[in-house]
Amino acid sequence: MKKSDGVEEHTPSIPGRAMPKLDIIDRRLLAALQEDDRLPLVELSKAIGAPASTINDRIKRLTRQGIIDGFYAHLSPEALGLDLLAFMLVSWSDPTVEPEFLKKMRAAKEVLECHHITGACNYLIKVRVPATRNLEKFLSEVVKAVSGVERTETLIVLSTAKETCRLEPLADR
Repeated sequence: MKKSDGVEEHTPSIPGRAMPKLDIIDRRLLAALQEDDRLPLVELSKAIGAPASTINDRIKRLTRQGIIDGFYAHLSPEALGLDLLAFMLVSWSDPTVEPEFLKKMRAAKEVLECHHITGACNYLIKVRVPATRNLEKFLSEVVKAVSGVERTETLIVLSTAKETCRLEPLADR
């Protein structure tokens, strides 16, 4: 679900809720849109082998069903000077810490992802900043500024072998 501030909130699927059926045309269309969502309908039509009007109707249906949740430009972090990628594990024992922590994470421009996880820590956050001094400032002024945060562990990424937001729709959906 897209909020007005551009932050996405994801709700787990509800058990027993029927997932929309995706046929081969839907799967080809989703793959093509993930490759280049700016292709004109005529080109999509040729690539997929279905009329442009069908492609247009399917895009509208897939959007209405929530399978397509938006169209975005993929920006290069390095080109924008955001050279440092880090993952942070954050822990606390008092459950009343969570609402304030989530409020700060949703508001922080440095946070790309924030995940409630299992294990010894409460949350895993993905952060992009220009340099280590910015990471240090974010850690002290945002994360550790939340009263009740007891422990953090920061992992700095040295290089990335694979990073994608593309999904492969299951054939049996």
